[in-house]
Amino acid sequence: MTIQISYVSDVLCVWAYVAEARVDELRKEFGSSIELEYRFIPVFGATLHRIAEGWKERGGYAGFGEHVRSVAKEFPHVSVHERVWNEVAPTTSSAAHELLCAVRLLTEEGTLDSARREELEGRNLLEEAIWRVRLAFFEHARDISNREVLLDVLGQVGIPVPAIEAKLSSGQAMAELCRDIELRDEHKIEGSPTYYLNQGRQKLYGNVGYRVVSANLRELLEQPGHQASWC
Repeated sequence: MTIQISYVSDVLCVWAYVAEARVDELRKEFGSSIELEYRFIPVFGATLHRIAEGWKERGGYAGFGEHVRSVAKEFPHVSVHERVWNEVAPTTSSAAHELLCAVRLLTEEGTLDSARREELEGRNLLEEAIWRVRLAFFEHARDISNREVLLDVLGQVGIPVPAIEAKLSSGQAMAELCRDIELRDEHKIEGSPTYYLNQGRQKLYGNVGYRVVSANLRELLEQPGHQASWC
């Protein structure tokens, strides 16, 4: 039995950045028993509205940056650069999501070499691309709303830039991103990150501890069928 998990996130969400280690652990613990798909939602689709205006009374971008760093301090496996948000403030996460949707399409088509899992610590190229984009912003303070920055990051992973650009030019990557947003609305996804499993019967949203996610998956594997998990 294989359980499909939709992992829904925004690359600029600090909680999704923190939770990446939990996704890695899920792959290690459950292996071929789970199938992870990655979807993107624009929580930070317009940061001028969400942060500059939404946080205006709390210091705007600089205040939000301090908030993000205070969150990260609680999780020693990640770090946030001091320039994040107060000096380097991406205008949108959707630029990164569109390129990652292009990578997802290339992965599904079998265009990308998937033989590097050991080198990539168990991740496939899509998973590594997502992680590197998050790191580029949070750890290295690079503006991931800038397409040149994104193409540089993905090129360093080993993903052919011309193949990405072809998906962008054809509109296929944008169509994929629009579909992700449609699925967010259809499944009533509240925010980032969200684990969506058991054909929508279970949604785990926010800073959910690893043991909670693991317990839900074990219940589904041990009690297959359509009944709800007791976890």
